[in-house]
Amino acid sequence: MRLERNHIVIAAIVLCAAFVYQTAGRAQERPVVTLEMVDQWMEELSNWGRWGADDQLGAINLITPEKRRQAAALVKEGVSFSLSRDAETEKAVDNPSPFGHEMTRTGESLESNGSGDVFTISHHGYAHTHMDSLCHMFYNGKMYNGFSQQEAAANGCAKLHVNNYRNGIFTRGILMDIPRLKGVDYLEPGTPIYPEDLEAWEKQAGVKVSSGDVVFIRTGRWALREAKGPWQVSRLSAGLHASCARWLKQRDVAMLGSDAASDLMPSGVDGMTQPIHRLVLIAMGMPIFDNCDLELLSREANRLGRWEFALTAAPMSVPGATGSALNPIATF
Repeated sequence: MRLERNHIVIAAIVLCAAFVYQTAGRAQERPVVTLEMVDQWMEELSNWGRWGADDQLGAINLITPEKRRQAAALVKEGVSFSLSRDAETEKAVDNPSPFGHEMTRTGESLESNGSGDVFTISHHGYAHTHMDSLCHMFYNGKMYNGFSQQEAAANGCAKLHVNNYRNGIFTRGILMDIPRLKGVDYLEPGTPIYPEDLEAWEKQAGVKVSSGDVVFIRTGRWALREAKGPWQVSRLSAGLHASCARWLKQRDVAMLGSDAASDLMPSGVDGMTQPIHRLVLIAMGMPIFDNCDLELLSREANRLGRWEFALTAAPMSVPGATGSALNPIATF
């Protein structure tokens, strides 16, 4: 009996060693992404000129009338769920500029005949659900489609501003629930998501990303914050490895969304933060949804056994704006 147990222990050790060796081997085989590679991808993955020299919509052009009809046909149950985080009004390490809400009129006075309020929000960052327009980032002096970064001036952006999307986004949305793929509640900060993870999720969920889709990447950021409190997401965050940019282009994704800022932090590219943001916004012309709350969507999609849905979203109509707070809606 003791000999048999020893054989079992030895076999387990051998299997573990083999697994570690194979995993280490795969890690060593994964190429390091350099600034030079990102420069090359900025050209290889570019959509500049694809829809004309004056185009300001970018990859939203991929949302065709046919694609919208396809999205409408996804509505079976007739139930909708918000993908927006409730306004974060408390200052925290991941929210240095809290949402401001001030009442200007109240019902406390008997002379009052109504109530009113004022909002203040710095929507870019890692706290508030918002949309990045294509004028939000520059690379080597340029924005999407070759427009000069000087188009973004003190009085607003003359090109590529968020008001180009005032008619709204309506297409098929797909949730890629990477913690559920890994069998965990959330990804630990700094965990990279690779193209093979995205393809593994497609296989598990039985859905394939196609042209004109909006892809939402769940890392479990808000579940982790609920469990352990806020942390500096800008410095340490699970997210897409830079190598996922090519995958997004190959699938002709229209927009990218996540529960943080999509990018892996640290990025793994020496000398560059947020390579996904730069490649997506500038090279591909793909707007971004940041800081979506995907926890409710994750639970309901799992309950329904459906990971695709009709997505609707519309930014505020503000000419010249670099982005906008908004409330994306998933409808099954």
